[in-house]
Amino acid sequence: MDNMSQFPYGISVMEITYVVASVLFILGLKMLSHPLTARRGNILAAFGMGFAIIATILFHKKDGEPIGNIPWILAAIIIGTVIGWIIAKKVKMTAMPQLVSFFNGMGGAAAALISMMEFPHVSSDLIARQGMANGQVLAILLGLMIGTISWAGSMIAFGKLDGWIGDLRIRSLKYVNIAILILLIGFIVFIMTRDVEAASELTHWIYIMFAVAVIYGVLFVMPIGGADMPVVISLLNSFTGVAAAMGGFLYNNQAMLTGGILVGSAGSILTVLMCKAMNRSLLNVIVGVFGGGGQSGLEATGSIKEITLSDAAVLLSYSKKVVIVPGYGLAVAQAQHICHELDKILDEKGVEVRYAIHPVAGRMPGHMNVLLAEADVPYEQLIESDEINPDLPNTDVVVVIGANDVVNPAAEDDPSSPIYGMPIVKARNARNIIVMKRGMGKGYAAIENLLFFDNKTRMLFGDAKSSLQNLVNEVKSL
Repeated sequence: MDNMSQFPYGISVMEITYVVASVLFILGLKMLSHPLTARRGNILAAFGMGFAIIATILFHKKDGEPIGNIPWILAAIIIGTVIGWIIAKKVKMTAMPQLVSFFNGMGGAAAALISMMEFPHVSSDLIARQGMANGQVLAILLGLMIGTISWAGSMIAFGKLDGWIGDLRIRSLKYVNIAILILLIGFIVFIMTRDVEAASELTHWIYIMFAVAVIYGVLFVMPIGGADMPVVISLLNSFTGVAAAMGGFLYNNQAMLTGGILVGSAGSILTVLMCKAMNRSLLNVIVGVFGGGGQSGLEATGSIKEITLSDAAVLLSYSKKVVIVPGYGLAVAQAQHICHELDKILDEKGVEVRYAIHPVAGRMPGHMNVLLAEADVPYEQLIESDEINPDLPNTDVVVVIGANDVVNPAAEDDPSSPIYGMPIVKARNARNIIVMKRGMGKGYAAIENLLFFDNKTRMLFGDAKSSLQNLVNEVKSL
C-alpha cells in the first residue's frame, strides 16, 4: 500500500504525521518559556519526536518498498533510550553543563554521519541533470561541515567543563581558525563544481573535509575559557540544529526540518543574547579569540573582613530587602534547597527576598534558573540582573553565594580585565554585602574579585550547604 494515497488530494500518512509532530515541537518549545510548564513542554516535544519515529517505521516507503532493518532500528532505539534514561537519572545538577554539551555533540555527530553515508548515494540522474551543484549535495556538505564542527567542539567543551582539558591560548590561533574556515568553504565549492558521473567518485574528499572540520571544531573551542563558556555552548547548540535541518532538507522530512529550524533559530537567538550579556562579538565567538584567564591591571586594595553566623543572621533578619546572587558554587554544594528554606524563613519575618539571576551565571545558559526551579523557588522571585540592578542601592543586604565573575566590579572599572565591559550584578551598590565562599579562590575567569575587598563586604567562609544550614538555624533561633 503506497503511503502517498492514504488521504484525499494526495496527502500521505507521513505528511500528516510530520505536521502533527512539528506542531508538538512548537507547542513544546513555547511551554519551555515558563518553569511551570517546562516539564510538560519537554514531554510534549519528546512525544512528537516519538510519534514521528514510529510513523516513519510503519509508513515510510521508498520505491514502493517498506523500510528495512527494522530489528536493528528497534534495537538502537531501545539501547539509546536505556542509556539516556540512566544518564539523566544519575547525573548531578553540577554536571548538567557537561551533559548538555555531550548530548549536543551526539546530535552533531548524527548529522555528520548521515551526510557521510548519503553522499555516495546522491542520485546519478540528478547529477546528470544538474551536475554536483544541486540542493541535495549542498545540504549534505553543509550538514557534514556544521555537524562535525558541533560534535568536535561539543566534546572539547565537555572536557573543559569537566576540568580535564585546559585552555590553548595562542595569539595567532584566530588567523589559523579563519584560514581553516575558508578552507572548509573551499571544499564545498570544489566538490560542487566537479564534473563527475557519480558522487561516489568524490567520497575521499568527503573524508578529508570531515577531518578538517574536526580540527576546526577543536581549535575553535580550545581557546575559550572563563565565563565565556555559556556562549559557546549556545552557539554549538544552534550548529546542531542547523545540521539537523540539513538532514530534513535531504530527506524531505518536515518533522526533522522543523525540529532543526527550531533548535537552530532558538540557539542563534540565545547566542546573540549571551554575547550581549558577555559584551562579546559573535565574530569573536566564531573564530575563537575570546576567553578568561587574563591579568587584571588593578590591584585589590583594602582588607578581607569576615562576618560571624550570628551577625549575618541578625543582619538578614532585621532587613527589609535582601537579594541573593546564586552562582556555580551553589550548584557545586547542592545547596539550592537550603537556600530556598532560608528565603522562606526570612519571608515569614517580613523580609522581601529576591534572586538576582545573571544570564551566564554557572556553566550554561539558564543554569541558575534550572537549579532554583529544582528547589521550587517561585519564578516570580527570579529577577534578571539588568532588572534588579536599579533597585540594589535600596537593598539592605546582597548575599552572594558561589558567584564570582558575574559580580566582579573589574568588569566596570578595569579596562585591562578580560571581563571588562561584561554586564554584571552590581552587588557593590547594596548597603551591605555578604559573600559566601569556601576560600579566596578565583572564579572561572581566573582573576581577582575586587568586590571581596569592598568596605561593605563581609566574607562568610565555608561550604555553601553547611554555611546556609547553620545560617538557617541561627535565623530560626532569633
